[in-house]
Amino acid sequence: MKIIVTGAGGFVGRHLVAGLLARGDTVVGIDAVAAGIPDGARKVVGDIADGTLQADALQGGCDALVHLATVPGGAAEADPARSRRINIDAMYDLLERAAAAGNRPRIAYASSIAVLGHPLPATGVNDDTPLSPELVYGGHKAMMEIAVAMMSNRRMIDGISIRLPGILARPKGPSGMKSAFMSDLFHALQAGEAFTCPTRPAATIWAQSVAQCARNFIHAIDCDSSRMPPTRAVTLPALRISMGELAHQHGGACGRNRAPVRCLARSGKLATRPAAGSCIRDLSAAVCRRCIGCGFCR
Repeated sequence: MKIIVTGAGGFVGRHLVAGLLARGDTVVGIDAVAAGIPDGARKVVGDIADGTLQADALQGGCDALVHLATVPGGAAEADPARSRRINIDAMYDLLERAAAAGNRPRIAYASSIAVLGHPLPATGVNDDTPLSPELVYGGHKAMMEIAVAMMSNRRMIDGISIRLPGILARPKGPSGMKSAFMSDLFHALQAGEAFTCPTRPAATIWAQSVAQCARNFIHAIDCDSSRMPPTRAVTLPALRISMGELAHQHGGACGRNRAPVRCLARSGKLATRPAAGSCIRDLSAAVCRRCIGCGFCR
């Protein structure tokens, strides 16, 4: 298959591209810089909003397009106009160009649980949970979920929107993500450095490993889209764990490198006891509340 991946040099993108190349796919990788895109992919480097770049990447069409490129949550809040330009306008143009190239390509769109807003329903979340985004990032992701569904209904594309949880653990350094502290905890404990968490110890996160995330996108490329709900959007299975549990388990895994971890929202250490059966090593041991047979929890 010929597969185009935007954000191909990013944290998820480089893992996904490597997996696609390993199974024999032809990959076109788009990113602002070439450095992170794995060798073996055709590298298209520049501004994702540039129509000339999009046309270059889509020469000859494609079988599938995985859209990972984004202005993340914190950066979108700081610069809503840039978020609109990249997260809405550039993506919509790219979808139209992919559709015009023919073959009704499979689109796998990296949406986010940010579309659900806050607080989440006490009864839990499934694919029918109404969207109520609060952040600019979540609002823009929700808008493009609708675009994917609309173009799929018009048989322009064959799209699937995947609502990602937190993907761990991202490389150390600025990412523009509001959830970056979750990965920063891993790096601090590994290095034996003190860490101040901006949440309560009992605050829970939804998490998934980068390896599982890449496998989910490969499944999204290959799966039977007739099993998708009318929205064409699925909320991926994820591990639900508190920040206290995360600190306790990863600190234990680091052994002698454990360091003080304190909570900004409430004084005291985060070293709470882990819930029975919780495990952060895989971050993929989760199942959906309601099965539609999509196969993402395999």
